[in-house]
Amino acid sequence: MTSPEPRHAEWMGLALTEARLALATEDVPIGAVVIGPDGTVLGSGRNEREALGDPTAHAEMVAIREAAARLRTLRALDGGVDDGWRLEDCTLVVTLEPCAMCAGAIVLSRIPRVVFGAWDEKAGAAGSVFDVLRERRLNHWVEVYAGVREHECAALLRGFFAQHRGV
Repeated sequence: MTSPEPRHAEWMGLALTEARLALATEDVPIGAVVIGPDGTVLGSGRNEREALGDPTAHAEMVAIREAAARLRTLRALDGGVDDGWRLEDCTLVVTLEPCAMCAGAIVLSRIPRVVFGAWDEKAGAAGSVFDVLRERRLNHWVEVYAGVREHECAALLRGFFAQHRGV
């Protein structure tokens, strides 16, 4: 793990805003943003599995899809090559450690950095249960910054599950 930078906490605030929006559809409050090389938000997402009835609608997947689409558009406007699926030099910021599906998408989209808040001791794939993001047998490795605003991210999830369990 690498030590977080001050801007990571700011970006996590954007991801937390997305996570809170998931509460309106009774989705698990997880949010994500993809930050471009210049520090702008290229994509944002929140869990929408319940809202869309789509098991792949995790916050990271939604944000990655939006960022790739936006990059394709920006590159087309600049007359560049349409390789928007490569999110090189971007940073994904997410409130919960990515699962195996999302970690696979991160590797395949060539995102070089992931910042996350709370650890997922049951399904995390960035160092807790699995470490897909730094698996040396894969063709791309990701720098991981863990525990950014961890208590705030974890508290949001704990509150959600306590309410749904009637605790």
